[in-house]
Amino acid sequence: MRLRETISWLKAKIQADLFPHLQESFTDPITEKQKKLITILELVGIEKHVKSPEYQWMGRKLKDRYAIARAFVAKAVYGFEKTSILIEELKTAPNLGRICGFKNKSCVVIHEGYSEKRGLLRLVRKKGSFPSEATFSRAFKEFAESELGDKVHEAMVEENLSEQIVGHISRDATAIVGNEKPAKKEKIKMEPKKKGRPKKGENRESKKEDKRLNKQVNQTAEEALKDIPTVCDVGCKRNAQGYKETWRGYKFHVDTNDCGLPITTILTSASLHDSQVAIPMMRMTTDRITYLYDLMDSAYDAKQIHEVSKVLGHVPIIDRNPRRGGALPMTPAEALRYNERTAAERFNSRLKGEFGGETVMVRGYRKVKLHLMFGVIALFADQLLKLST
Repeated sequence: MRLRETISWLKAKIQADLFPHLQESFTDPITEKQKKLITILELVGIEKHVKSPEYQWMGRKLKDRYAIARAFVAKAVYGFEKTSILIEELKTAPNLGRICGFKNKSCVVIHEGYSEKRGLLRLVRKKGSFPSEATFSRAFKEFAESELGDKVHEAMVEENLSEQIVGHISRDATAIVGNEKPAKKEKIKMEPKKKGRPKKGENRESKKEDKRLNKQVNQTAEEALKDIPTVCDVGCKRNAQGYKETWRGYKFHVDTNDCGLPITTILTSASLHDSQVAIPMMRMTTDRITYLYDLMDSAYDAKQIHEVSKVLGHVPIIDRNPRRGGALPMTPAEALRYNERTAAERFNSRLKGEFGGETVMVRGYRKVKLHLMFGVIALFADQLLKLST
């Protein structure tokens, strides 16, 4: 069964069986936005990849991890900027809380008091009340350490696209503004050169380290990614008008297929050049799906990238970088296929504008990556629904 037919069948199944069942248990009518969220959560299936909470004989038990994971997907779908806003919506909208899996949770105050010293309202929650923001934060940290977002995304690609033949892969990167200070760069001390002529038999040739692209040609994707910087720093690029723009944070690299579905994602430091992750991304995408063309802009115009793309069985169509003289024009057929690269630009635009890519409030590489991956998997499911219409 083709992908579009599969998604259409699943969508009809949810509408016919799941929606009526949920409406019977809900007090309020289900809105169109909530129906969309329910369908996305069914397509994502994030609870399958959350580790079961282990029994703890001391301290507060780990509860509601499945529901919290679904709630973070809902945060990306609704575009909530902060977790506090998400929690408030879960409390005030009963349907949303039930959809995410919070059953019989409440925020009922069983004691109110007034402190003469502080003049503050003292609240005592009953046992089993709605998880606090601190609980959400701890769960988010656990999800980040276990790379939950990457596991869910890889499973979605495997389930929906592993048996499909993809025409084009559009490779691009976008700036991610962070909420932390840039890491300090280590100063490299250079040994002073000796004066005068070298003695007989003395070798003073400086050892130059091999370029990263040359190393990546013979490395696996895992080996190449170990050498990629991932700390927060300052990036710089030219915009469409030709002016330089700088930002503090990270850079998000994505391989997008011709239907707008993200296949491979990598988060790096903002200062890293786009070409430095092209080869490991090609290898990762090749392991996940079968595709024909690599579409990249002039930032990826390097001999090593052309060669690896051909070795992996693809046809590289890369805009020429006019390093010396004018750029070589593409053939009409190449230019027509190169126009498909706009799929990557549309993905980046949707990720930032609709699924939280511009509202990164967490700090640290793992947490920033997870925040973006919640948006990626929500966008993946949403794009699948668009293909079925």
